[in-house]
Amino acid sequence: MIGEIASRLADLAWPPVCPVTGGAVDASGRLQAAGWARLTFLDAPWCGVCGLPFPYPGGSASTSATLCALCVAKQPVYDLVRAPLAYDDASRPLVLGFKHGSRREMIDQFARWMIAAGRDGLDGADAILPVPLHWRRLLARRYNQSALLGAAIARLSGVPMETGWLLRRRATPSQAGQSARSRKRNVAGAFHVPDRSRVEGRRLVLVDDVVTTGATATACARTLKRAGAAHVSVMTLCRVVRSTDPTI
Repeated sequence: MIGEIASRLADLAWPPVCPVTGGAVDASGRLQAAGWARLTFLDAPWCGVCGLPFPYPGGSASTSATLCALCVAKQPVYDLVRAPLAYDDASRPLVLGFKHGSRREMIDQFARWMIAAGRDGLDGADAILPVPLHWRRLLARRYNQSALLGAAIARLSGVPMETGWLLRRRATPSQAGQSARSRKRNVAGAFHVPDRSRVEGRRLVLVDDVVTTGATATACARTLKRAGAAHVSVMTLCRVVRSTDPTI
């Protein structure tokens, strides 16, 4: 009740606006109809592994059996990637406001979208693991956006979140603006599992905000698989979808 009263008072002091359009809405965390229309939601048909959306259904009766050209050419280390939104001009304010601006009013909505997109990864999962920040980055930012998403997903899905199973042992420069090769080199060896017995034989779900080239997801999944994890899914709020991505 106290939280609801505080939220109402905050809405009176700072009238809520749609984070996509900037127009007035009736409560924090809401989107205008025009805001909904601008977002690009992702759904099947998509690659059964990396989640790259296809322009049309494949020949297989099962969407999970259809892979994109890149996953056929080289099987990724992770088993599954799912994201509900394309990362573009419309979704970017949502992500950046949440990641760098402490805008958390839509976190439950984000979690519901991610659960809907990543249900096949959550089913049978033993634990949710947020992509960890190095302690220096955590002190500077004051929070780990992946852990906030993971906690919301855990609360709504019932799958427990664990924050000490995967750690970042090396501070790395921001991935923003780097090439795919630089991103891969940047996170190589950056993660470790302090106790293998926690992950051995487990089905795990990595949670992050955006997947761009997949370098961070690959580095985390490789570390977990080497420690004995049986299955590693990745759930993110957004993924980059390029028109040049090969689908067939």
